[in-house]
Amino acid sequence: MAVHKNLVLAVVNTSEDFVDTSGVLVVIDLATRKEVRTIALGGQPDSIAVAPSGKYATIAIENERDEDLNDGELPQQPAGFLQVVDLKKWALTRVELTGLAKVAPKDPEPEYVSINGKDEAVVTLQENNHIAIVDLAKKKVVKDFSAGQVKLSGVDTEDDGTIAQDDSVTVRREPDGVVWIDDNTFATANEGDYVGGSRGFTVWKRNGDVLFDAGNSFDRLAAAHGLYPEGRSDAKGTEPEGVAYGRFGGKPVLFVNSERGNFVAAYDISKPKKPDFLQILPTTNGPEGVTTVPSRGLLVVSSEEDLPDDGIRASVTIFRYGDKKGAFPTIRSAYEPGEQKAPIAWGALSGLSAVPGQPAQVVSITDSVYTPTRLLTIDTAQQPALVKGELTVTKGGEPVGYDAEGVAARAAGGYWIAIEGDGTAAKPNLIVRLDAKGAVQEEIPLPADVAANVTSNGFEGVAVTGVGNGEQVWVAVQRELKGDPKGTVRIGRYSVADKRWAWLGYQLDAAPAGAWIGLSELVPVDNDTFAVIERDNQRGLKATVKKVYTFDVPAGFGTEALPAARKTLAVDLLPLLEADNGWVQDKVEGLTIAGNGEVFAVTDNDGVDDATGETVFMRLGQAKKVFR
Repeated sequence: MAVHKNLVLAVVNTSEDFVDTSGVLVVIDLATRKEVRTIALGGQPDSIAVAPSGKYATIAIENERDEDLNDGELPQQPAGFLQVVDLKKWALTRVELTGLAKVAPKDPEPEYVSINGKDEAVVTLQENNHIAIVDLAKKKVVKDFSAGQVKLSGVDTEDDGTIAQDDSVTVRREPDGVVWIDDNTFATANEGDYVGGSRGFTVWKRNGDVLFDAGNSFDRLAAAHGLYPEGRSDAKGTEPEGVAYGRFGGKPVLFVNSERGNFVAAYDISKPKKPDFLQILPTTNGPEGVTTVPSRGLLVVSSEEDLPDDGIRASVTIFRYGDKKGAFPTIRSAYEPGEQKAPIAWGALSGLSAVPGQPAQVVSITDSVYTPTRLLTIDTAQQPALVKGELTVTKGGEPVGYDAEGVAARAAGGYWIAIEGDGTAAKPNLIVRLDAKGAVQEEIPLPADVAANVTSNGFEGVAVTGVGNGEQVWVAVQRELKGDPKGTVRIGRYSVADKRWAWLGYQLDAAPAGAWIGLSELVPVDNDTFAVIERDNQRGLKATVKKVYTFDVPAGFGTEALPAARKTLAVDLLPLLEADNGWVQDKVEGLTIAGNGEVFAVTDNDGVDDATGETVFMRLGQAKKVFR
């Protein structure tokens, strides 16, 4: 849709199938919300733009291909075209786009359109890998050229659970979104589609010369912010979708959407040959539409993904220029576009631990979203916090992948990690001891009687107290065991010296309707007091329980079958998760007290897999105040 004076111009696809294509332009009065007129378009529309002059609107009639027919091979009739609307007479003029592209010249599929101050429309023919410029007064194509190819190195092209940005590929750009920067310069978001994925954006001169191409930097930017969608590596990576332009704070700014990474990247385009990266902005799932309202300092993004059963809803996100409240990111790894070295790619931070001897550092661990399992060192002295190191977990000298859900650094060196099983003998819950190099030294399963009653929601947190013969490993089980009282989960203690387990019961809050509540982390406050994260499995507007409680180990623990722990609320995390006015994250899974006494919490972003991808790294203050 687009706005013209006091009217909304909305294009609607009314096609019955891929052959009998049709659509209409619906004109709606903004004041009365009533339809003024409806105009048949003669094909399936995809996008619309209104000229700054107010004289014309242009509509890309894509007549998109059936991707299930001959594996989506082109050509497929009917061909697409451009409709030019005279906004004074409301008259349509059809502009043909056939015969322009080398790729399927008889089947152009125009995607996006933008109009400059000279009443010229630039149109992307995505699947045809072509760009056309149309003079709207003359109703004719005056310039067209191939979008060409881009040779990418240092990108990930395999969907294998590992973000390894070390592959090379040469692919067609296949541009999707397009926007004029000035009357002689425009930019495209190069999603790729028909053949491969070009994973970036390009700044063009009107004559087709390339002023700048993002190369691998857009994917790498995503990886540095925990927003790289590894599951799309074999397709189109971050999938740049839409672009918008506006002036903010006196700067010309280009915005590029990542449809699969769920973010918008902003660039100062003062020098079109060398855009300067400014900021990355998190969105909800599938950001596609993007527009600017510079007069009000606003950027508006629409996200199309709508999966109510998964807690994902279509939404509109509004960003205000200059408002630093809730600034994103809160955590990243080091990377500046143009660097040769790839950033440390990360995501799915599941668990936190202090690092002995390093007061401002914490360590996190990646879960089963990625393989192999890695330990990530985070410097909290920087803001945003900086992922500065990675250590791959190995077993028998080879990298290994666990569903790691918790980590606790040992005072003597090395780590304990908690591995969540699925309730079967083939994939048991384990506590695993690692040496300082990340090599597995020991795997310890649950006692048989306990293991038999664990559900698919097993170990979620691990902590360690004591040293030497007094070393004890503590674990939190996320959900109730079969046969235990309803709402009561277990905290376990494993004594390393005598290899004995003991258990206490922890009573959860009542679960909201349609949800469940469980534990996500376990942290020692002192030798007798622990903190846990208690959360529901809801996100967005349905999220209600994201809390940190403390409990004291009851006297005589280890002599009773399942003594009850008494809990005290320390922090309600929900206000912090709501503070940036974004989508409230579900999985608060990491909590620790660093060596400097600061308390930190972090969300697990599921590796941008059916999740927004935003990671929230929370600074809760000094432990002596948080856990009074």
